[in-house]
Amino acid sequence: MRRDDTTRPGRRVVMLVDNAVDCDSRVQKAARSAADAGWDVTLIGCAHVDAERRWRLGDAEVRVLPLSAARATPPAIAYGPRGAVPGPGTAGPRDVSGLRARLVARGGLPLRAARLVRRPVEHAQVRYWRARLRDGAWRRLEPGLWDYERVAGPVVDELRPDLIHAHDFRMLGVAARAVDRARAAGRDVRLVWDAHEWLPGARPRRDNVRWLPAHLGYVREHVGHADAVVTVSDTLADLLVRDHDLPERPTVVLNAPVTAAPEASAPDLRERCGVAAGTPLLVYSGAMAVQRGVDTVAEALPLLPGVHLALVVADPAAPYVRQVVARAARLGVGDRVHVLPYVPHRQLVAFLATADIGLIPLHHWPNHEIALITKFFEYAHARLPIVVSDVRTMAETVRATGQGEVFRARDAADLARAVRAVLADPARYRAAYEGEDSPLPGWTWEAQAERLDALYRRLFTPTR
Repeated sequence: MRRDDTTRPGRRVVMLVDNAVDCDSRVQKAARSAADAGWDVTLIGCAHVDAERRWRLGDAEVRVLPLSAARATPPAIAYGPRGAVPGPGTAGPRDVSGLRARLVARGGLPLRAARLVRRPVEHAQVRYWRARLRDGAWRRLEPGLWDYERVAGPVVDELRPDLIHAHDFRMLGVAARAVDRARAAGRDVRLVWDAHEWLPGARPRRDNVRWLPAHLGYVREHVGHADAVVTVSDTLADLLVRDHDLPERPTVVLNAPVTAAPEASAPDLRERCGVAAGTPLLVYSGAMAVQRGVDTVAEALPLLPGVHLALVVADPAAPYVRQVVARAARLGVGDRVHVLPYVPHRQLVAFLATADIGLIPLHHWPNHEIALITKFFEYAHARLPIVVSDVRTMAETVRATGQGEVFRARDAADLARAVRAVLADPARYRAAYEGEDSPLPGWTWEAQAERLDALYRRLFTPTR
Protein backbone atom coordinates (compact mmCIF):
# COMPACT_ATOMS: atom_id res chain seq x y z
CA MET A 1 0.00 0.00 0.00
CA ARG A 2 1.30 3.46 -0.91
CA ARG A 3 -0.76 5.83 1.20
CA ASP A 4 1.55 8.73 0.35
CA ASP A 5 0.48 8.66 -3.30
CA THR A 6 -0.64 12.20 -4.20
CA THR A 7 -3.61 10.86 -6.16
CA ARG A 8 -5.14 9.31 -3.05
CA PRO A 9 -4.76 11.07 0.32
CA GLY A 10 -7.97 12.80 1.32
CA ARG A 11 -9.85 11.48 -1.71
CA ARG A 12 -13.33 10.38 -0.73
CA VAL A 13 -15.04 7.60 -2.71
CA VAL A 14 -18.77 6.96 -2.46
CA MET A 15 -19.95 3.63 -3.85
CA LEU A 16 -23.65 3.16 -4.66
CA VAL A 17 -25.58 -0.10 -5.02
CA ASP A 18 -29.28 -0.97 -5.24
CA ASN A 19 -29.30 -3.72 -2.62
CA ALA A 20 -28.59 -4.39 1.06
CA VAL A 21 -24.85 -5.06 0.43
CA ASP A 22 -24.63 -8.16 2.63
CA CYS A 23 -25.21 -10.64 -0.22
CA ASP A 24 -23.22 -8.78 -2.88
CA SER A 25 -19.64 -10.02 -2.68
CA ARG A 26 -18.39 -7.91 -5.64
CA VAL A 27 -19.52 -4.70 -4.00
CA GLN A 28 -18.12 -5.69 -0.61
CA LYS A 29 -14.76 -6.62 -2.11
CA ALA A 30 -14.55 -3.42 -4.13
CA ALA A 31 -15.28 -1.22 -1.10
CA ARG A 32 -12.93 -3.01 1.24
CA SER A 33 -10.01 -3.24 -1.17
CA ALA A 34 -10.32 0.44 -2.15
CA ALA A 35 -10.26 1.40 1.53
CA ASP A 36 -7.28 -0.89 2.10
CA ALA A 37 -5.49 0.96 -0.72
CA GLY A 38 -5.94 4.27 1.08
CA TRP A 39 -9.17 5.71 -0.34
CA ASP A 40 -11.77 7.10 2.09
CA VAL A 41 -14.68 4.83 1.17
CA THR A 42 -18.37 4.98 2.05
CA LEU A 43 -20.55 2.26 0.51
CA ILE A 44 -24.24 3.21 0.29
CA GLY A 45 -26.85 0.54 -0.34
CA CYS A 46 -30.58 1.12 -0.93
CA ALA A 47 -32.94 -1.67 0.10
CA HIS A 48 -36.29 -2.48 1.66
CA VAL A 49 -35.09 -2.46 5.27
CA ASP A 50 -36.88 -1.13 8.33
CA ALA A 51 -34.22 1.38 9.35
CA GLU A 52 -30.78 2.55 8.29
CA ARG A 53 -28.05 0.00 8.94
CA ARG A 54 -24.38 0.80 9.45
CA TRP A 55 -21.25 -1.30 9.81
CA ARG A 56 -17.67 -1.41 8.61
CA LEU A 57 -15.87 -3.56 6.06
CA GLY A 58 -12.28 -3.16 7.13
CA ASP A 59 -11.65 0.59 6.73
CA ALA A 60 -14.75 1.14 4.57
CA GLU A 61 -17.99 2.45 6.07
CA VAL A 62 -21.24 0.79 4.96
CA ARG A 63 -24.64 2.49 5.14
CA VAL A 64 -27.81 0.74 3.95
CA LEU A 65 -30.65 3.24 3.52
CA PRO A 66 -34.32 2.22 3.69
CA LEU A 67 -36.19 2.69 0.43
CA SER A 68 -39.34 3.15 2.51
CA ALA A 69 -38.00 6.64 3.21
CA ALA A 70 -38.81 7.62 -0.38
CA ARG A 71 -41.86 9.82 -0.79
CA ALA A 72 -44.93 8.30 -2.36
CA THR A 73 -45.24 11.03 -4.99
CA PRO A 74 -42.59 11.79 -7.61
CA PRO A 75 -41.18 15.23 -8.38
CA ALA A 76 -43.14 17.29 -10.88
CA ILE A 77 -40.11 18.18 -12.97
CA ALA A 78 -36.94 16.23 -13.63
CA TYR A 79 -33.95 17.42 -15.61
CA GLY A 80 -32.35 15.44 -18.38
CA PRO A 81 -29.91 16.17 -21.18
CA ARG A 82 -32.62 18.07 -23.09
CA GLY A 83 -33.60 20.31 -20.17
CA ALA A 84 -36.83 20.15 -18.16
CA VAL A 85 -38.78 16.95 -18.70
CA PRO A 86 -42.15 16.24 -17.07
CA GLY A 87 -41.89 13.85 -14.17
CA PRO A 88 -44.05 10.71 -13.93
CA GLY A 89 -47.82 11.20 -13.65
CA THR A 90 -51.09 9.94 -15.01
CA ALA A 91 -51.26 11.37 -18.54
CA GLY A 92 -51.00 9.17 -21.60
CA PRO A 93 -52.26 5.59 -22.05
CA ARG A 94 -54.02 4.32 -18.98
CA ASP A 95 -52.10 2.23 -16.45
CA VAL A 96 -54.06 -1.00 -16.15
CA SER A 97 -52.61 -2.18 -12.83
CA GLY A 98 -55.68 -0.92 -10.95
CA LEU A 99 -58.02 -2.47 -13.51
CA ARG A 100 -56.26 -5.80 -13.21
CA ALA A 101 -56.53 -5.74 -9.42
CA ARG A 102 -60.27 -5.03 -9.60
CA LEU A 103 -60.87 -7.79 -12.12
CA VAL A 104 -58.99 -10.35 -10.07
CA ALA A 105 -60.68 -9.25 -6.84
CA ARG A 106 -64.10 -9.72 -8.46
CA GLY A 107 -63.16 -13.11 -9.84
CA GLY A 108 -63.58 -11.76 -13.35
CA LEU A 109 -60.17 -12.88 -14.56
CA PRO A 110 -57.49 -15.11 -13.11
CA LEU A 111 -54.11 -13.45 -12.67
CA ARG A 112 -52.54 -15.10 -15.72
CA ALA A 113 -55.38 -13.95 -17.97
CA ALA A 114 -55.24 -10.45 -16.49
CA ARG A 115 -51.57 -10.27 -17.40
CA LEU A 116 -52.41 -11.10 -21.01
CA VAL A 117 -55.11 -8.42 -21.03
CA ARG A 118 -52.71 -5.70 -19.94
CA ARG A 119 -49.94 -6.50 -22.46
CA PRO A 120 -51.35 -4.47 -25.41
CA VAL A 121 -51.83 -1.45 -23.15
CA GLU A 122 -48.27 -1.73 -21.82
CA HIS A 123 -46.87 -1.92 -25.35
CA ALA A 124 -48.89 1.19 -26.21
CA GLN A 125 -47.47 2.96 -23.15
CA VAL A 126 -43.93 2.16 -24.25
CA ARG A 127 -44.54 3.43 -27.80
CA TYR A 128 -46.29 6.58 -26.60
CA TRP A 129 -43.74 7.71 -24.02
CA ARG A 130 -40.70 6.79 -26.09
CA ALA A 131 -42.12 8.86 -28.97
CA ARG A 132 -42.60 11.83 -26.62
CA LEU A 133 -39.55 11.59 -24.32
CA ARG A 134 -37.14 9.22 -26.09
CA ASP A 135 -34.65 7.92 -23.51
CA GLY A 136 -36.36 10.05 -20.85
CA ALA A 137 -39.43 7.81 -21.13
CA TRP A 138 -38.23 5.92 -18.06
CA ARG A 139 -39.71 8.75 -15.98
CA ARG A 140 -43.19 7.56 -16.96
CA LEU A 141 -42.57 3.87 -17.56
CA GLU A 142 -40.52 3.08 -14.42
CA PRO A 143 -41.03 5.98 -11.97
CA GLY A 144 -39.84 3.80 -9.09
CA LEU A 145 -36.30 4.64 -10.18
CA TRP A 146 -36.82 8.00 -8.49
CA ASP A 147 -36.91 6.24 -5.09
CA TYR A 148 -33.17 5.59 -5.29
CA GLU A 149 -32.58 9.26 -6.06
CA ARG A 150 -34.70 10.52 -3.17
CA VAL A 151 -33.08 8.19 -0.66
CA ALA A 152 -29.44 8.23 -1.74
CA GLY A 153 -29.06 11.59 -3.48
CA PRO A 154 -29.07 13.81 -0.36
CA VAL A 155 -26.65 11.48 1.44
CA VAL A 156 -24.21 11.57 -1.47
CA ASP A 157 -24.38 15.38 -1.49
CA GLU A 158 -23.63 15.52 2.25
CA LEU A 159 -20.57 13.29 1.85
CA ARG A 160 -19.06 15.56 -0.84
CA PRO A 161 -17.20 12.76 -2.65
CA ASP A 162 -14.32 13.20 -5.05
CA LEU A 163 -15.33 10.03 -6.91
CA ILE A 164 -18.64 8.18 -7.19
CA HIS A 165 -18.56 4.50 -8.11
CA ALA A 166 -22.04 3.43 -9.28
CA HIS A 167 -22.56 -0.33 -9.20
CA ASP A 168 -24.97 -1.78 -11.76
CA PHE A 169 -27.55 0.15 -13.75
CA ARG A 170 -30.07 1.56 -11.26
CA MET A 171 -27.53 3.73 -9.45
CA LEU A 172 -26.00 5.22 -12.60
CA GLY A 173 -28.59 8.00 -12.79
CA VAL A 174 -28.30 8.74 -9.07
CA ALA A 175 -24.54 9.15 -9.49
CA ALA A 176 -24.84 11.22 -12.68
CA ARG A 177 -27.19 13.72 -11.07
CA ALA A 178 -24.98 13.95 -7.97
CA VAL A 179 -22.01 14.73 -10.22
CA ASP A 180 -24.03 17.44 -11.99
CA ARG A 181 -24.99 19.05 -8.68
CA ALA A 182 -21.41 18.94 -7.41
CA ARG A 183 -19.99 20.48 -10.57
CA ALA A 184 -22.65 23.20 -10.50
CA ALA A 185 -21.37 24.00 -7.00
CA GLY A 186 -17.79 24.22 -8.24
CA ARG A 187 -16.53 20.78 -7.21
CA ASP A 188 -14.91 18.42 -9.73
CA VAL A 189 -16.22 14.90 -9.14
CA ARG A 190 -15.33 11.77 -11.13
CA LEU A 191 -17.85 9.07 -11.96
CA VAL A 192 -17.09 5.37 -12.48
CA TRP A 193 -19.90 3.12 -13.71
CA ASP A 194 -19.51 -0.57 -12.85
CA ALA A 195 -21.67 -2.52 -15.33
CA HIS A 196 -22.37 -5.87 -13.69
CA GLU A 197 -24.42 -7.28 -16.57
CA TRP A 198 -25.48 -6.64 -20.14
CA LEU A 199 -28.82 -4.94 -19.66
CA PRO A 200 -30.31 -5.75 -23.11
CA GLY A 201 -29.80 -9.44 -22.27
CA ALA A 202 -31.10 -9.25 -18.70
CA ARG A 203 -34.22 -11.01 -17.53
CA PRO A 204 -36.71 -8.28 -16.54
CA ARG A 205 -37.08 -7.97 -12.78
CA ARG A 206 -40.73 -6.95 -13.03
CA ASP A 207 -43.51 -8.76 -14.87
CA ASN A 208 -44.34 -6.07 -17.40
CA VAL A 209 -43.15 -5.01 -20.84
CA ARG A 210 -42.21 -1.51 -19.64
CA TRP A 211 -39.28 -2.63 -17.47
CA LEU A 212 -36.61 -3.30 -20.08
CA PRO A 213 -37.16 -0.35 -22.46
CA ALA A 214 -37.42 1.98 -19.45
CA HIS A 215 -34.11 0.86 -17.98
CA LEU A 216 -32.36 0.83 -21.35
CA GLY A 217 -33.36 4.46 -21.83
CA TYR A 218 -32.30 5.30 -18.28
CA VAL A 219 -28.80 3.93 -18.91
CA ARG A 220 -28.47 5.60 -22.31
CA GLU A 221 -29.45 8.95 -20.81
CA HIS A 222 -26.81 8.80 -18.08
CA VAL A 223 -23.89 6.75 -19.42
CA GLY A 224 -22.30 9.81 -21.01
CA HIS A 225 -21.68 11.22 -17.53
CA ALA A 226 -19.23 8.42 -16.68
CA ASP A 227 -15.53 9.29 -16.70
CA ALA A 228 -14.71 5.58 -16.85
CA VAL A 229 -16.57 2.29 -17.13
CA VAL A 230 -15.74 -0.96 -15.33
CA THR A 231 -17.24 -4.34 -16.16
CA VAL A 232 -16.94 -8.04 -15.43
CA SER A 233 -15.72 -9.69 -18.65
CA ASP A 234 -13.98 -8.97 -21.94
CA THR A 235 -17.08 -9.97 -23.90
CA LEU A 236 -19.26 -7.54 -21.96
CA ALA A 237 -16.65 -4.80 -22.37
CA ASP A 238 -16.90 -5.17 -26.14
CA LEU A 239 -20.71 -5.05 -26.02
CA LEU A 240 -20.68 -1.87 -23.93
CA VAL A 241 -18.34 -0.16 -26.39
CA ARG A 242 -20.67 -1.13 -29.23
CA ASP A 243 -23.92 -0.20 -27.49
CA HIS A 244 -22.83 3.14 -26.04
CA ASP A 245 -20.07 4.25 -28.41
CA LEU A 246 -17.71 4.55 -25.45
CA PRO A 247 -14.55 6.59 -26.05
CA GLU A 248 -12.43 3.90 -24.40
CA ARG A 249 -12.82 0.23 -23.61
CA PRO A 250 -14.07 -0.53 -20.08
CA THR A 251 -11.61 -1.80 -17.50
CA VAL A 252 -12.34 -5.48 -16.83
CA VAL A 253 -12.50 -6.36 -13.14
CA LEU A 254 -13.36 -10.04 -12.81
CA ASN A 255 -15.68 -11.36 -10.10
CA ALA A 256 -12.78 -13.28 -8.61
CA PRO A 257 -12.57 -14.35 -4.95
CA VAL A 258 -10.36 -13.00 -2.21
CA THR A 259 -7.59 -15.55 -1.77
CA ALA A 260 -6.09 -14.18 1.45
CA ALA A 261 -6.58 -16.32 4.56
CA PRO A 262 -10.17 -16.13 5.88
CA GLU A 263 -10.78 -13.98 8.92
CA ALA A 264 -12.00 -16.94 10.94
CA SER A 265 -11.86 -20.70 10.58
CA ALA A 266 -14.13 -21.65 7.70
CA PRO A 267 -16.84 -24.28 8.26
CA ASP A 268 -16.69 -27.59 6.41
CA LEU A 269 -19.33 -28.10 3.71
CA ARG A 270 -19.25 -31.89 3.90
CA GLU A 271 -19.55 -31.82 7.68
CA ARG A 272 -22.49 -29.39 7.52
CA CYS A 273 -24.26 -31.75 5.10
CA GLY A 274 -23.52 -34.82 7.20
CA VAL A 275 -21.94 -36.51 4.17
CA ALA A 276 -19.03 -38.85 4.89
CA ALA A 277 -15.68 -38.60 3.17
CA GLY A 278 -15.66 -40.72 0.03
CA THR A 279 -19.34 -40.10 -0.75
CA PRO A 280 -19.64 -38.03 -3.95
CA LEU A 281 -20.81 -34.49 -3.16
CA LEU A 282 -21.87 -31.93 -5.77
CA VAL A 283 -22.31 -28.28 -4.82
CA TYR A 284 -24.28 -25.39 -6.26
CA SER A 285 -23.51 -22.06 -4.59
CA GLY A 286 -25.32 -18.81 -5.31
CA ALA A 287 -28.68 -17.30 -6.18
CA MET A 288 -31.39 -19.70 -7.32
CA ALA A 289 -33.98 -18.98 -9.98
CA VAL A 290 -35.59 -21.00 -12.76
CA GLN A 291 -33.13 -19.78 -15.41
CA ARG A 292 -30.17 -20.93 -13.28
CA GLY A 293 -31.15 -24.54 -13.97
CA VAL A 294 -30.92 -26.19 -10.57
CA ASP A 295 -34.07 -28.20 -11.29
CA THR A 296 -32.03 -29.98 -14.00
CA VAL A 297 -29.64 -31.12 -11.28
CA ALA A 298 -32.53 -32.51 -9.24
CA GLU A 299 -33.70 -34.45 -12.30
CA ALA A 300 -30.20 -35.84 -12.80
CA LEU A 301 -29.79 -37.19 -9.25
CA PRO A 302 -31.85 -40.39 -9.87
CA LEU A 303 -29.31 -41.17 -12.61
CA LEU A 304 -26.42 -40.75 -10.14
CA PRO A 305 -26.91 -43.34 -7.37
CA GLY A 306 -25.27 -42.40 -4.09
CA VAL A 307 -24.35 -38.86 -5.22
CA HIS A 308 -25.37 -36.00 -2.89
CA LEU A 309 -26.11 -32.34 -3.71
CA ALA A 310 -25.42 -29.30 -1.52
CA LEU A 311 -27.27 -26.07 -2.29
CA VAL A 312 -25.59 -23.03 -0.69
CA VAL A 313 -28.12 -20.22 -0.99
CA ALA A 314 -28.99 -16.84 0.50
CA ASP A 315 -32.42 -17.95 1.76
CA PRO A 316 -32.96 -21.69 2.27
CA ALA A 317 -36.70 -21.03 2.70
CA ALA A 318 -37.13 -19.15 -0.60
CA PRO A 319 -39.99 -20.44 -2.81
CA TYR A 320 -37.82 -21.69 -5.68
CA VAL A 321 -35.45 -23.44 -3.29
CA ARG A 322 -38.41 -25.23 -1.71
CA GLN A 323 -39.68 -26.09 -5.19
CA VAL A 324 -36.40 -27.77 -6.17
CA VAL A 325 -36.26 -29.68 -2.87
CA ALA A 326 -39.86 -30.86 -3.35
CA ARG A 327 -39.04 -31.98 -6.90
CA ALA A 328 -36.10 -34.01 -5.60
CA ALA A 329 -38.37 -35.60 -2.98
CA ARG A 330 -40.92 -36.61 -5.64
CA LEU A 331 -38.07 -38.19 -7.62
CA GLY A 332 -37.07 -40.23 -4.56
CA VAL A 333 -33.77 -38.44 -3.95
CA GLY A 334 -34.81 -35.88 -1.35
CA ASP A 335 -32.56 -37.43 1.29
CA ARG A 336 -29.54 -36.64 -0.89
CA VAL A 337 -30.24 -32.88 -1.17
CA HIS A 338 -28.86 -30.56 1.52
CA VAL A 339 -29.74 -26.86 1.72
CA LEU A 340 -27.35 -24.54 3.55
CA PRO A 341 -27.15 -20.76 4.07
CA TYR A 342 -24.37 -18.54 2.77
CA VAL A 343 -21.12 -18.16 4.66
CA PRO A 344 -19.05 -14.92 4.58
CA HIS A 345 -17.46 -14.51 1.15
CA ARG A 346 -13.95 -14.61 2.62
CA GLN A 347 -14.68 -18.11 3.93
CA LEU A 348 -16.48 -19.44 0.88
CA VAL A 349 -13.58 -20.94 -1.08
CA ALA A 350 -12.41 -22.98 1.91
CA PHE A 351 -16.02 -23.92 2.66
CA LEU A 352 -16.57 -25.33 -0.84
CA ALA A 353 -13.28 -27.21 -1.02
CA THR A 354 -14.52 -30.50 0.47
CA ALA A 355 -17.03 -31.03 -2.36
CA ASP A 356 -16.15 -33.09 -5.44
CA ILE A 357 -17.71 -30.98 -8.22
CA GLY A 358 -18.96 -27.40 -8.59
CA LEU A 359 -22.13 -27.05 -10.69
CA ILE A 360 -23.15 -24.22 -13.06
CA PRO A 361 -26.33 -25.52 -14.79
CA LEU A 362 -27.46 -22.24 -16.42
CA HIS A 363 -30.12 -22.06 -19.11
CA HIS A 364 -29.30 -20.27 -22.35
CA TRP A 365 -29.92 -16.57 -21.76
CA PRO A 366 -27.97 -13.68 -23.31
CA ASN A 367 -26.22 -12.65 -20.11
CA HIS A 368 -25.38 -16.26 -19.28
CA GLU A 369 -23.59 -16.64 -22.61
CA ILE A 370 -21.12 -13.79 -22.03
CA ALA A 371 -20.26 -14.11 -18.35
CA LEU A 372 -17.59 -15.67 -16.20
CA ILE A 373 -19.70 -15.58 -13.06
CA THR A 374 -18.55 -15.32 -9.47
CA LYS A 375 -19.13 -18.97 -8.61
CA PHE A 376 -16.96 -20.03 -11.56
CA PHE A 377 -13.92 -18.44 -9.91
CA GLU A 378 -14.92 -19.56 -6.43
CA TYR A 379 -15.13 -23.18 -7.55
CA ALA A 380 -11.80 -22.84 -9.33
CA HIS A 381 -10.00 -21.54 -6.25
CA ALA A 382 -11.56 -24.35 -4.23
CA ARG A 383 -9.83 -26.64 -6.79
CA LEU A 384 -13.18 -28.16 -7.76
CA PRO A 385 -13.75 -29.65 -11.21
CA ILE A 386 -16.60 -27.69 -12.79
CA VAL A 387 -19.60 -29.14 -14.62
CA VAL A 388 -21.15 -26.31 -16.63
CA SER A 389 -23.93 -26.11 -19.19
CA ASP A 390 -23.01 -25.17 -22.73
CA VAL A 391 -23.34 -21.41 -22.19
CA ARG A 392 -20.71 -19.93 -24.46
CA THR A 393 -18.00 -18.18 -22.45
CA MET A 394 -17.79 -20.56 -19.50
CA ALA A 395 -18.06 -23.64 -21.71
CA GLU A 396 -15.20 -22.36 -23.89
CA THR A 397 -13.08 -21.63 -20.82
CA VAL A 398 -13.66 -25.04 -19.27
CA ARG A 399 -12.81 -26.79 -22.52
CA ALA A 400 -9.67 -24.69 -22.93
CA THR A 401 -8.34 -25.24 -19.41
CA GLY A 402 -9.52 -28.83 -18.94
CA GLN A 403 -10.93 -27.96 -15.51
CA GLY A 404 -14.27 -29.70 -16.04
CA GLU A 405 -16.95 -31.01 -18.36
CA VAL A 406 -19.68 -29.32 -20.43
CA PHE A 407 -23.26 -30.62 -20.81
CA ARG A 408 -26.28 -29.55 -22.84
CA ALA A 409 -28.37 -27.02 -20.91
CA ARG A 410 -31.62 -28.43 -19.45
CA ASP A 411 -30.53 -32.00 -20.32
CA ALA A 412 -30.49 -34.02 -17.08
CA ALA A 413 -29.12 -37.15 -18.75
CA ASP A 414 -26.21 -35.24 -20.25
CA LEU A 415 -25.52 -33.53 -16.92
CA ALA A 416 -25.36 -36.96 -15.29
CA ARG A 417 -22.96 -38.09 -18.01
CA ALA A 418 -20.66 -35.14 -17.32
CA VAL A 419 -20.73 -35.76 -13.56
CA ARG A 420 -19.85 -39.44 -14.03
CA ALA A 421 -16.92 -38.49 -16.28
CA VAL A 422 -15.48 -36.19 -13.61
CA LEU A 423 -16.04 -38.63 -10.74
CA ALA A 424 -14.26 -41.36 -12.72
CA ASP A 425 -11.00 -39.35 -12.84
CA PRO A 426 -11.15 -36.20 -10.65
CA ALA A 427 -7.37 -35.78 -10.56
CA ARG A 428 -7.33 -35.19 -14.32
CA TYR A 429 -9.54 -32.11 -13.92
CA ARG A 430 -7.92 -30.77 -10.74
CA ALA A 431 -4.57 -30.84 -12.52
CA ALA A 432 -5.72 -27.80 -14.53
CA TYR A 433 -5.22 -25.70 -11.39
CA GLU A 434 -1.60 -26.70 -10.87
CA GLY A 435 1.71 -25.82 -12.50
CA GLU A 436 2.94 -22.88 -14.52
CA ASP A 437 -0.12 -22.84 -16.79
CA SER A 438 -2.59 -22.50 -13.92
CA PRO A 439 -5.09 -19.68 -14.51
CA LEU A 440 -5.57 -19.13 -10.78
CA PRO A 441 -2.98 -16.36 -10.18
CA GLY A 442 -4.90 -14.04 -12.50
CA TRP A 443 -8.26 -15.12 -11.10
CA THR A 444 -7.88 -13.44 -7.71
CA TRP A 445 -9.57 -10.39 -6.26
CA GLU A 446 -6.17 -9.08 -5.23
CA ALA A 447 -5.20 -8.86 -8.91
CA GLN A 448 -8.52 -7.21 -9.77
CA ALA A 449 -8.21 -4.70 -6.92
CA GLU A 450 -4.92 -3.50 -8.39
CA ARG A 451 -6.72 -2.75 -11.66
CA LEU A 452 -9.46 -0.82 -9.87
CA ASP A 453 -6.98 1.17 -7.80
CA ALA A 454 -4.97 2.01 -10.92
CA LEU A 455 -8.14 3.27 -12.63
CA TYR A 456 -9.06 5.48 -9.68
CA ARG A 457 -5.54 6.94 -9.61
CA ARG A 458 -5.55 7.58 -13.35
CA LEU A 459 -8.75 9.61 -13.03
CA PHE A 460 -6.96 11.96 -10.64
CA THR A 461 -3.68 12.14 -12.54
CA PRO A 462 -3.27 15.58 -14.15
CA THR A 463 -3.10 15.52 -17.93
CA ARG A 464 -0.56 17.64 -19.74
